[in-house]
Amino acid sequence: MRWSGVRDVVQGVLAGNDPDAGWSLPAWTYADPEFFAAEVERIFRPSWQIVCHDSDIPAPGDFHTLDIIGESVIVMRGDDGVVRAFTNVCRHRGARIVDASSGCAKKLVCPYHGWAYAQDGRLTGVPMKASYGDAFTLADHGLTPVEIEQWQGFLFVRLRDDGGPSVAQMMAPYAEEIAPYRFADLHALGRVTLRPRAVNWKNIGDNYSDGLHIAVAHPGLKRLMGDGYGVEASAHADKMWGPILDRPSTNLSERAYQHFLPQVPHLPAERQRLWTYYKLWPNFAFDIYPDQVDFMQWLPVSPTQTLIREISYAIPDDRREMRAARYLNWRINRQVNAEDTELVGRVQAGMASASFTVGPLSEQEVALRHFCGRVRAVIPQARLHRAPGTGWSSPHSLPFNGGDRGMERSRTDSASPAARPHPTPFPEGEGLSKGSPS
Repeated sequence: MRWSGVRDVVQGVLAGNDPDAGWSLPAWTYADPEFFAAEVERIFRPSWQIVCHDSDIPAPGDFHTLDIIGESVIVMRGDDGVVRAFTNVCRHRGARIVDASSGCAKKLVCPYHGWAYAQDGRLTGVPMKASYGDAFTLADHGLTPVEIEQWQGFLFVRLRDDGGPSVAQMMAPYAEEIAPYRFADLHALGRVTLRPRAVNWKNIGDNYSDGLHIAVAHPGLKRLMGDGYGVEASAHADKMWGPILDRPSTNLSERAYQHFLPQVPHLPAERQRLWTYYKLWPNFAFDIYPDQVDFMQWLPVSPTQTLIREISYAIPDDRREMRAARYLNWRINRQVNAEDTELVGRVQAGMASASFTVGPLSEQEVALRHFCGRVRAVIPQARLHRAPGTGWSSPHSLPFNGGDRGMERSRTDSASPAARPHPTPFPEGEGLSKGSPS
């Protein structure tokens, strides 16, 4: 499905034209194998995925890998200085070439039969080459290229180009806000952290889009930032922000962070004590503090398994107080992550109950409304309260506009949840459960 077929619907969601805007995605979409298969094809293959920062691969031969939806991608700097991306698959028998998540290599050699590839992906050596026949040429069997984009120093790959926007276009509404943080000059503070979670990937993204739970479930963040959170949604990215308070926290680590966090020379006054969070479609975010920039990516593994991938970056600064602030930032976020892990586990478990279908969304849950609307735009079956019959997720069974009877609702208006107790049900026998959502 081309991006041109989705654009108008996404704009309609932002304009408030989604008839289900007041409702969450149904519970079955958080565990159903067929829905997951549709997400892989409709959402993840045509989406940009962050791999690393340009500073992570400074020298020729340096590489990073990313595994997602059954694919493995190598991002590598060539001896000409150009950064390229390829699938991590030998063109001979399909063996995976590189096992490491990062490293440096003069050439890439398949461990199965010794086929050798240059840093630019060209096949340069094949043992017993003559045995493959006169028609065989090295030029025809280089590594399969993958689309790559560098934005503000960060490197992204896309498995399939559906005509959708670039990362730069996705983040265009916030380009001026991000500029002072000097993303291109960032360097990693450590290694990538991988955290497996036994939940659906959307559950993690929903939690990261949810500003309402912070005051209830994150006492540390409430002490640090109070209730002054803002949230907004644009076509491809959501934004949350909040002030870091001067009032000393009652928690030792939080109070020390407030105390040690120094002035940052390259930031304007209004950003010296400001937290900002940008979540990009569909599954990664930049978590920005005055002292550092984190990226978080939640990679789908199965309908109920997700791998969180994250790392912190910063402008080099050896001041003692800055080193202390960054350490304390890590301690604070470690606690927040533990709280979030417990919360998303509760939601995943509760969604398994037959009593739960969909839930009402507050008008303040702007980012979550936007995300749910976009999923419904890409996979119309997400409007169903219960899973449809098997086989619907095959490519020929995934209509974009839901024009068949099975995807139409008989509605008289698009009232808010208060005026419309629950989404209008399908006619009898068409797969939608009766009764109000629980």
